Amino acid sequence: MYTSALLTDLYELTMGAGYLEQGNADDTATFDLYFRHNPFRGGYAVAAGLQDAIHSVMSLRFSNEDIAFLKLLRGASGSRLFSEAFLQCLSEFRFQGNIRAIPEGTVVFPNEPLVQVTGRLIECQMVETILLCHINFQTLVATKAARLWEASGHGTVVEFGLRRAQGPDGAMRACRGAYIGGADGTSNVLGCATFGVPARGTHAHSWVQSFTTELEAFRAYARTFPDDCVLLVDTYDVLKSGLQNAIQVAKELEQRGHRLAGIRIDSGDLAFLSQRAREMLDRAGLDYVKIIVSNELDEFIIADIADQGGKIDIWGVGTNLVTAGGEGGCALGGVYKMVEHNGKPKIKLSSNPEKMTNPGIKKVWRFYDDQGYMEADALAQASEDVSHPGILIIDPNNPLRRKKLNSSRRVELLTDIVMGGKIVYEFPPLDLVRTRRKEQLAHLHESHRRLRNAHVYKVGLTRALWQQKEQMLNQVTV
Repeated sequence: MYTSALLTDLYELTMGAGYLEQGNADDTATFDLYFRHNPFRGGYAVAAGLQDAIHSVMSLRFSNEDIAFLKLLRGASGSRLFSEAFLQCLSEFRFQGNIRAIPEGTVVFPNEPLVQVTGRLIECQMVETILLCHINFQTLVATKAARLWEASGHGTVVEFGLRRAQGPDGAMRACRGAYIGGADGTSNVLGCATFGVPARGTHAHSWVQSFTTELEAFRAYARTFPDDCVLLVDTYDVLKSGLQNAIQVAKELEQRGHRLAGIRIDSGDLAFLSQRAREMLDRAGLDYVKIIVSNELDEFIIADIADQGGKIDIWGVGTNLVTAGGEGGCALGGVYKMVEHNGKPKIKLSSNPEKMTNPGIKKVWRFYDDQGYMEADALAQASEDVSHPGILIIDPNNPLRRKKLNSSRRVELLTDIVMGGKIVYEFPPLDLVRTRRKEQLAHLHESHRRLRNAHVYKVGLTRALWQQKEQMLNQVTV
């Protein structure tokens, strides 16, 4: 049986084999994992996926079957790809390095390390793909969920995307990321069992179609779930049929000592239909009945519906949440770059300035202004003192853009997660991660949270780090 150790890019293995062959596998190195652009053309991201990533790294073991498969691999020339010495190295592989990271639920920005890995060169290289796989996707989905939550006015968002996800594992990771980012429930029962996300759902149109009349279908569902009944009212006609029948069933439930939980609208003009639905329900004395909407929602549609006066209590978002699709949908594009080798800072050059790396082992400091809002993040050398006032940060992509930080309130973001191959961090329950996300967004100015034309949050290098980078740029030889 193959294991997830093979869930890696081939070049991680070929580089590892090369390091061993060239005698530098035991060199020391540090790598930074970060992203270059905010997803969805927005102003921030929400860090997620760390717990899954760390557990995958720490459980990375090559089984006998994995080794047997790798032994069969051939290169383009037809010769064996991997030597016996390298395969033996893989069979004994255990991550023994150090990992520092920004905790899940933290608001993060481009070009600052989300994860920092230090250890033997070969082991740092071997964990690249699995770290990126977990962090990239869950951060993307958590950010999408946060944007949906913001667009709804901090309303109730439910993740309905299991059937549209990129496969079963994508569905599960999306469920977790969505819950961190702002979803309050899920239709994914396994996600509920695994992550403790509240289970939420209604019924499909097929339920209504399987009965002779819509009223009969609603009555049957209400008999089965008298205290958790949500009726889908758009199988035939929302206003002329579905809502009228739902109101009748709600009254019948009241007579039996129960209450209709809600109605769901899955098509049509959701702003208009929700307004009329609220009017009809309230006139019938059913002001407690919740209105749920679905149908290919994303944050921009939600914002438009809210601006049009839609009367919606719960937003069911499927495809565009679990796939991070909709307007501006994209991948996160996180990268993993070497920043130190054998104790010496390293830099990657590019004709595109934003693709140049920031050298050396760093700390990430977040500064807050007098109103308690995040003001800027400073990337500093690991040994650098930033406790004094007047810290200057420099935009590495445009050194003419500079900002002086005089605030006395600052927080270091990177924390120890793994030390010497042992997990030293206690991962909090997801409810506490969600609380961190709420608190973080409350301290991020609205100008950075807006859906369109968000202001760019300042992330810069301290003067010492910038001078080190500039010196390396001047000294580099090809």
